[in-house]
Amino acid sequence: MRLIESSPEEPATARLLDAYFAERAAGFDGEYRVVRPDPAAFAPPGVFLRAEEDGRPAGCGGLRPLPPDDAGARLEVKHLYADPVFRGRGVGRALLAALVAHGRAAGAATLVLDTNRSLEAAGGLYRAAGFLPVAPYNDNPNATDWYALLL
Repeated sequence: MRLIESSPEEPATARLLDAYFAERAAGFDGEYRVVRPDPAAFAPPGVFLRAEEDGRPAGCGGLRPLPPDDAGARLEVKHLYADPVFRGRGVGRALLAALVAHGRAAGAATLVLDTNRSLEAAGGLYRAAGFLPVAPYNDNPNATDWYALLL
């Protein structure tokens, strides 16, 4: 598997994000609010990555800077997605590990993320990577669970 820095607007990455949003909307209980990622939001110290396997787009995810809190600089994990064809092959784990490594290298004190409890596999992935439940840090209407990882 190869991880590539990408813009959310690059065609291969945009197709992954289209699939991500369509899957979330189809499986969401209630109205799902789609917010397309602004590429500028992932500028350094953030990053957006695309995973490829045998030259085929397999997944994506990014980090975007948030205002610091009492612990220091924060980056938010956004749009972590593995194409269903590639699930179970470690795509999500590899993307998340690369994002955590990037956050450390960028000097972030904390990584945060929000998710929905219906995404049980995602919650398991985050907990296995050391993310712990925290109080809501945003008002995302799609989120039911918030996590943080102290770096």
